[in-house]
Amino acid sequence: MRELSTPVSREEVLSLRAGEVVYLSGVIVTARDRAHRRALEEGQAPVSFNVIYHCGPLVRRRDDAWEVLSAGPTTSARMEPYLEQLLERFSTRLIIGKGGFSKAARGLLKKHACAYLAFTGGAGALAARAVKRVRGVHWLELGIPEALWVLEVERFGPLIVAMDAHGESVYQG
Repeated sequence: MRELSTPVSREEVLSLRAGEVVYLSGVIVTARDRAHRRALEEGQAPVSFNVIYHCGPLVRRRDDAWEVLSAGPTTSARMEPYLEQLLERFSTRLIIGKGGFSKAARGLLKKHACAYLAFTGGAGALAARAVKRVRGVHWLELGIPEALWVLEVERFGPLIVAMDAHGESVYQG
């Protein structure tokens, strides 16, 4: 079991091995299809993409703050068409989601020193418990699930290193 804090360095990512369990603390940003597309079209993002969580959180407004009620992962394969450009432009070190990527994507993760961490689908309430606060939200005009949510998390996990930066995977194939 490993404990990591953001921002995650290239060296830390290279030390991870497929099958390891990780807990993550610090700042992560949610991004789904439309946010990936917009960041690539604009050539920049309003926040660091050091750690991206494929998630469309369920949130509510309480007074002047946002509260995360559920933050389960969404299927990462949907974001695969953006993966190569994303890794080239934003130096992303960790991607969190469910379901994994293809064998070809595994090569991209290796080339760019990025690891894919799997979070259990259906465990959105567990994920929300690790969210200490919402630090900000960008591109809310895309809709709540598609916006970039900047989350401060503590011991977010358990996350499984499903695809490491050495080309190894816990998935078949």
